[in-house]
Amino acid sequence: MGVPRPTATTRWRCTLCGNLTRFDVTRTVKAVEYVHLDLAGEPTVEERDVVSETIESVRCRWCNAVDHIALVDRPDTSG
Repeated sequence: MGVPRPTATTRWRCTLCGNLTRFDVTRTVKAVEYVHLDLAGEPTVEERDVVSETIESVRCRWCNAVDHIALVDRPDTSG
């Protein structure tokens, strides 16, 4: 099971140390890419269409916690 992705109104927070800004994210991505090879054979991805993406784990960079990452509301910035 994947980890919920933050939305426009939520963000990750480490419930162990309070970190809101630094995380190591392990994810699996399935994508279709248009690759252009120059005459020397060097590839450049010119277009990328993500078919599916799953966040496998999120680890806090400050305290290394994995099982303590939660989605919390973002602060209201409209006022």
